[in-house]
Amino acid sequence: MPGTAEVKRLFLSSPHFAVVGASKDQSKFGTKVLKWYQARDKDVKPVHPKEDELEGLATIRALADLPEPTKTSVSIITPGKITLGLLEQAKALSIPALWLQPGAEDSSVIQYITDNGLENKVIYGGPCILVEGDDIIKSLL
Repeated sequence: MPGTAEVKRLFLSSPHFAVVGASKDQSKFGTKVLKWYQARDKDVKPVHPKEDELEGLATIRALADLPEPTKTSVSIITPGKITLGLLEQAKALSIPALWLQPGAEDSSVIQYITDNGLENKVIYGGPCILVEGDDIIKSLL
């Protein structure tokens, strides 16, 4: 995909982060991604419609509740049907960058990214922040 390295740097240079898809289940990737940010002292908010706290952090219910959406990169670890709605919200909120973990996209999600010119803001199609994140952070130093 064109420009993926730039999008990854844009994503990880944000002052704030949010994770959609974390849960009480520590074996799930959403929770692993949330803990990844915590382990690196990143300012991260879990987004969850029902839980009040995850991994010791207060949750927010929706992307619209982010204090500074235009300065917050969002990791998405949700099924495609949910991801599509999140992309629509993110676009409306001018969120600078989104990282769809493997499996968070389906054909309708990819179509939406393409139709709305979001290729320069969304990482999708395979890269995993748990695998690549540290190298990208180093490249920003």
